[in-house]
Amino acid sequence: MWWFQQGLSFLPSALVIWTSAAFIFSYITAVTLHHIDPALPYISDTGTVAPEKCLFGAMLNIAAVLCIATIYVRYKQVHALSPEENVIIKLNKAGLVLGILSCLGLSIVANFQKTTLFAAHVSGAVLTFVLTCSSVLHSGNFGTDLEQKLHWNPEDKGYVLHMITTAAEWSMSFSFFGFFLTYIRDFQKISLRVEANLHGLTLYDTAPCPINNERTRLLSRDI
Repeated sequence: MWWFQQGLSFLPSALVIWTSAAFIFSYITAVTLHHIDPALPYISDTGTVAPEKCLFGAMLNIAAVLCIATIYVRYKQVHALSPEENVIIKLNKAGLVLGILSCLGLSIVANFQKTTLFAAHVSGAVLTFVLTCSSVLHSGNFGTDLEQKLHWNPEDKGYVLHMITTAAEWSMSFSFFGFFLTYIRDFQKISLRVEANLHGLTLYDTAPCPINNERTRLLSRDI
């Protein structure tokens, strides 16, 4: 059995691989079509112009779903390990809510480009990274022309600062999602089950259902 077939370890692995692919594929597409400069653009710049913005948005939406699934499994794991610790239970629930909001922010970043709805884009970035690091990295002087926003010249004022902030953004993003790789060992020992309870044979049937409840794995290593 391969390591990613053990328990639910494929979830954090798929999240990191898919998110990295979203960044890299949109970057390659944008550079190939000469929509951006290849020298460290902002991540959002790689998903600003069609067709790469369509790819960027679709892939990050799927990444948001994978992220929610990973966060939920982690929530259930912590709950199972500390079923009677009230403080940990409250912190765990708070972490689940913050995690879901973070995933919502990722979807907002993917679907609201900074050149169209900048406020929504930055709000999504703040939700995604919790702190306002990403919004600070996007707060430079972009100018009013789209071409100026996506293309920088080494002789431009602020070019060095631009390169520093874009490098910081790329490293922060990969570090942020790379953190989920630390869950792989834990998730190898976890499985979830879903139970279907039938209260009637049809929507209009109020009599007790003679069929036994059905329990199967929610996510299995056999997938």
